[in-house]
Amino acid sequence: MHGLEIALHTLFTTPAIFYALFGVAWGIVGGALPGLSASISMALLLPLTFGMDPTMAIILLASTYVGAEYGGSIPAILIRTPGTSAAVTTVLDGYEMHRQGRSGEALGISLMAGVVGGVIGMVLVVALTEPLAHVSLFFTAPAYFALGIFGLSLIAALSDGAIIKGFLSAVVGLAIATVGVDPLSGVQRFTFDSVDLMGGIEPILIMMGMFAITELMVQASQKNWAKASVRTRIVLPSLKLWRRISLPTFIGTTIGTLDGLTPGGGSTLASFLSYNEAKRWSKHPEEFGKGSPEGIAAPEAANNTVAATALIPTLTFGIPSSGSTAVLLGGLILHGLEPGPLLLTKNPDFVYGLFGGLFVANISQLLLGIVMLPPCIWLVNRPKAYLTAIIICLIASGIYSLNASIADMWIVLGAGVIGYAMRTLGFPILPLVLALVLGGIVERNYRRSIDLSYGDPMIFLQDPVSAGLLGLTVFFVALSIFLRLRKNAREGKPLVASAAPQGVSEIAN
Repeated sequence: MHGLEIALHTLFTTPAIFYALFGVAWGIVGGALPGLSASISMALLLPLTFGMDPTMAIILLASTYVGAEYGGSIPAILIRTPGTSAAVTTVLDGYEMHRQGRSGEALGISLMAGVVGGVIGMVLVVALTEPLAHVSLFFTAPAYFALGIFGLSLIAALSDGAIIKGFLSAVVGLAIATVGVDPLSGVQRFTFDSVDLMGGIEPILIMMGMFAITELMVQASQKNWAKASVRTRIVLPSLKLWRRISLPTFIGTTIGTLDGLTPGGGSTLASFLSYNEAKRWSKHPEEFGKGSPEGIAAPEAANNTVAATALIPTLTFGIPSSGSTAVLLGGLILHGLEPGPLLLTKNPDFVYGLFGGLFVANISQLLLGIVMLPPCIWLVNRPKAYLTAIIICLIASGIYSLNASIADMWIVLGAGVIGYAMRTLGFPILPLVLALVLGGIVERNYRRSIDLSYGDPMIFLQDPVSAGLLGLTVFFVALSIFLRLRKNAREGKPLVASAAPQGVSEIAN
């Protein structure tokens, strides 16, 4: 009851409801615009949250994530262009329903399945976060270090088959995290005698460059997207249709829950798995790919469930499962909140306030999804050049508002160029961003552990939690390498074969 009282107090004594509604609305718009995605929409808001109350800021960012998962289905259904990578599977049946004149029905299924998945996901978040927080009693400095290594190696090893490139990206991120003044000795590191670098490179600058600027560069080289019909209206599922899509919605919610709880997962993987299982258990599998309502309900329920359950490893262990939760993690650190097992103990007002705001976000998504459809269609029909110019203005003004520094602008532009080069060469961006966010936590706890043991590295194996996490790290890395070797052996490819180049929107969410 204590947690419920905190949530209600936050909702009715602060502007939390307003920020939740605005976040969902902005997320729907960001998800509906091809190329933006949830992570980029969140990254655009990060500078604006500087100076805000931490609870309000994170509610705004997390609500944007919720809205973007639905918003991505709008262009997927109407113009066969997924707004987010997780909406790729929605294209298969959503666009076919659109061609059959059933656009409103497809949009209604996407909206309702997403709302159901999001609400169930939030119930699970509330139920599981507090029990997991009790493990904080077993976490010491060596355990925190091992937890950071576990998160880094897991996501780097799961970088879409590019294992070596994933590790290299993570190393670059760790190197960037060391720029500035050493937290213990006060010695300058990699500042090149620049006053602007003495305070280090803020993760938000790299995120804005790697996600937003890089994507704008990618979009500039591609043709404009198609036009959408301005007469489209959402039609909510009837009771008869609900009976048909209830099973795929349940399948999507279940897979989304498991995937969200797994560090290194993400909504894209959950959507593909849900689509496959929904087809396996369907009474009409022959309709999949030809306009099946079940083919929309399953992945959309999974996407929105992941948006909720992914908060559990992010908040309790500091391990994000996607680019969106990595941005959220950066927002936590930006506002002085260190994610981990002690977060609920030290900041219960923040955690339960966030839960209350996200419940409002998921429920309000039903109304806002209907209201926001016309402006989203209008934006999709604008020339790409105009939208790109507006986004660049938002990025520039937001970044400059942080520290009133031109150097920050150069860092963002440089990160964008580097991100574009990584995208072209097939290097995954997520490991770099994650390593940058977690680099400080890893270094700080490593130094603290070495000081406590008077230089003896065996402290990491003597601590049972640390030893267990390091063992899991070795296991997952070895397993990933083994699976990749076996796959390449079958295909006749080397282990370090280049991954197919991907857009930022494909790797970020």
